[in-house]
Amino acid sequence: MQNPESTQFGERQVTPEEKTGLVRGVFDSVAENYDIMNDLMSGGLHRLWKDTFVRRIRPKPGQRFLDVAGGTGDIAFRIKKKAPESDITVFDLNPNMLEVGRDRAIDRGWLSDFEWVTGNAANLPFEDNSFDVYTIAFGLRNVTLIDEALREAARVLKPGGRFFCLEFSHVRDPLLAKAYDLYSYNVIPRIGAAVAKDKDSYQYLVESIRKFPTQENLQARMESAGLKNCSFSNLSGGIVAIHHGAKL
Repeated sequence: MQNPESTQFGERQVTPEEKTGLVRGVFDSVAENYDIMNDLMSGGLHRLWKDTFVRRIRPKPGQRFLDVAGGTGDIAFRIKKKAPESDITVFDLNPNMLEVGRDRAIDRGWLSDFEWVTGNAANLPFEDNSFDVYTIAFGLRNVTLIDEALREAARVLKPGGRFFCLEFSHVRDPLLAKAYDLYSYNVIPRIGAAVAKDKDSYQYLVESIRKFPTQENLQARMESAGLKNCSFSNLSGGIVAIHHGAKL
C-alpha cells in the first residue's frame, strides 16, 4: 500500500485532503516559536544533527540545491556557509514558515541569496533534472503523500544528483526507546503549552514521529521511487536518521 500515512494525522484518522490542511495549520501556529521550541525540545541536539547532515552532503560551489520543507532556513543557511556560490531554493508548504526564513536571512545580510517558493512536496513546480541536491530535514513525516514526494525528488534531480533526508526515526535500544517515549509524550506537549501556547500542535508532532516509516521501510520506498544506492545511518541511537539516495 502506498502512502499509508496519508490518512493519519497523529493518532487521528483523516482524509488526505484534511491532513494537508491540518499540517498547514500546525505550522501556521508554530512558525513564530519554531526555532526556540526546537532548542527546548531537543536540548540543542537538533543543531548538531543538522550540522552532521550538512557535512554528509558536502556542499560545493556552483551546485543547485532544493531544500524542501525548509521554511525557517536552518539547512539552507548551513549550505550557504559551506558553499557561498551555490544556488539554493527553499521550498515549503507553509508561507508563514517561509516568512520566518526570509526574515532570518535578511537579519544575516542575505537579501537575495535564496529563492523562496511555496508549494506541496508531492507536486513540485520545477522541471525535470533541475537540481544537484535535494534535501528535506524534519519535514518528510508531515508530507501527506510520501511516495509521490519521493518520486518528485527523483524527477527533479539531475542524473548523478543526490537525495538527503534527515528525520526523526525509530530508536533501536529498548531502554532508550522507553525513556524517549516517556519524554516525548509527557514533556514535549507541556513545553509547547508553556512556550508556544499550543499543546495540541506539539502533541501531533510527537505522534507523527511514531507513525513515520521505519528506517528500512523508508529505504525501500526510496528505491521504489527510483532512487538508487539508498542507505541510512542512525544518529543518537535512532532518534533521528539520515537517509541518502542518488539518481543514476
